[in-house]
Amino acid sequence: MKPESEASYLINQRRSANYKSNIWKNDFLDQSLISKYDGDEYRKLSEKLIEEVKIYISAETKDLVAKLELIDSVRKLGLANHFEKEIKEALDSIAAIESDNLGTRDDLYGTALHFKILRQHGYKVSQDIFGRFMDEKGTLENHHFAHLKGMLELFEASNLGFEGEDILDEAKASLTLALRDSGHICYPDSNLSRDVIHSLELPSHRRVQWFDVKWQINAYEKDICRVNATLLELAKLNFNMVQAHLQKDLKEASKWWANLGIADNLKFARDRLVECFACAVGVAFEPEYSSFRICLTKVINLVLIIDDVYDIYGSEEELKHFTNAVDRWDSRETEQLPECMKMCFQVLYNTTCEIAHEIEKENGWNQVLPQLTKVWADFCKALLVEAEWYNKSHIPTLEEYLRNGCNSSSVSILLVHSFFSITHEGTKEMADFLHKNEDLLYNLSLIVRLNNDLGTSAAEQERGDSPSSIVCYMREVNASEEIARKNIKGMIDNAWKKVNGKCFTTNQVPFLSSFMNNATNMARVAHSLYKDGDGFGDQEKGPRTHILSLLFQPLVN
Repeated sequence: MKPESEASYLINQRRSANYKSNIWKNDFLDQSLISKYDGDEYRKLSEKLIEEVKIYISAETKDLVAKLELIDSVRKLGLANHFEKEIKEALDSIAAIESDNLGTRDDLYGTALHFKILRQHGYKVSQDIFGRFMDEKGTLENHHFAHLKGMLELFEASNLGFEGEDILDEAKASLTLALRDSGHICYPDSNLSRDVIHSLELPSHRRVQWFDVKWQINAYEKDICRVNATLLELAKLNFNMVQAHLQKDLKEASKWWANLGIADNLKFARDRLVECFACAVGVAFEPEYSSFRICLTKVINLVLIIDDVYDIYGSEEELKHFTNAVDRWDSRETEQLPECMKMCFQVLYNTTCEIAHEIEKENGWNQVLPQLTKVWADFCKALLVEAEWYNKSHIPTLEEYLRNGCNSSSVSILLVHSFFSITHEGTKEMADFLHKNEDLLYNLSLIVRLNNDLGTSAAEQERGDSPSSIVCYMREVNASEEIARKNIKGMIDNAWKKVNGKCFTTNQVPFLSSFMNNATNMARVAHSLYKDGDGFGDQEKGPRTHILSLLFQPLVN
């Protein structure tokens, strides 16, 4: 076959995922990304309210449950970053008190809240404090099932469990069933029933905090028994001020994407800049992370496009050349490739070099670029393996799939960029961290990979894509899709226990705490993104309404 006819043949054979056009038009973004909440007037009001809330948190009180509730509300309302010192001082005092002296000995709600808050903040706290609420079989005593508030708080606390914490495992299993039944005996519009439904849909530990803030503010406002007017006013103002800051970041990121001018040449790929930005916000929403957020938006956008190159567009031979180009970091390897694939490589090359240069300039290092190119090469090699499976109609074992799938999840790419941007530690420290925390990287990648499969497997099977973990499991044990999905969810639960065990024990290492939180947020973003299907592929399935609320619609005071 002549080269021209071979090229024509390939063009005719190219696959399509039939992704719809991007719904976020530049005109809409230009007109909508305007906020009045970035002025000095609001900044001064915010500072005044913050000082008032600091007094509440620091005030001495014998009612430790009320103090824990206040700290819990501050976190849920997206305000914890303003009160880190005050919260630490309060929790240091509470952690020093023996659990029997907290006044919560026979109070399931208070005990569960105490456990949850301390563990969230990296304090050592044992599951054994729940032993007094269990019967001789190790299950929750029956009379506690009458107290919905305590049941809900223990369910939330159980999601912070480590491997081997059988009391929490048993509590979570029994309470999941009990809380589902409780919906039938509660008023469906009551505050507590609303909280139960929200928690069963996705526990707060697995939610992206900033994605949940608006819901939490609305819920807090309706809870007239415990609402603090100053805290509520600050929460609304803070949301609007942060949203104004995020709008500026989104403008800058969309300007970068528009200036590249490559979207029209990549019709086969997902044009999802706004969704990529929302994911970056989920990882780090705080205003001080502006440059990191824009960097991460670019990285996620490139992950999406390159994934589509491998999944949809490239032939096996073309993908081998593309993989070699990334591995050798050499554009000469792309000379035989179609123009759009050359363009993809060049954008990856230029963007990665720019990011490496910015990190090196800010921190006075060198040798960042080789670290970034390595994770991109590992990602492309994993995608090539999946493309080869597809071309050979090969269904791997589940173990084989997951070993490769953790690299194709792209978590290692995001983690390495995050490490350099957030910790300001050098290449040696990063290599040491990754070496000592291979299990953390694996389990975060596993959570992202499996959530992706749960959300996208049905559409991918229709397209005839390479197999997902669900298909591999079904084939391996001759199971139904329902059973496969149940087992995949069990694998996600087990991975979370391992992530908890690592993150909550390193939370108080100063230079790592922010990074570890942002790393865990990557797994949380996956839960949100794929909860209702393919959050990237189908913009009308959930993300559109959520993004409108998150980025474009301020709260009314």
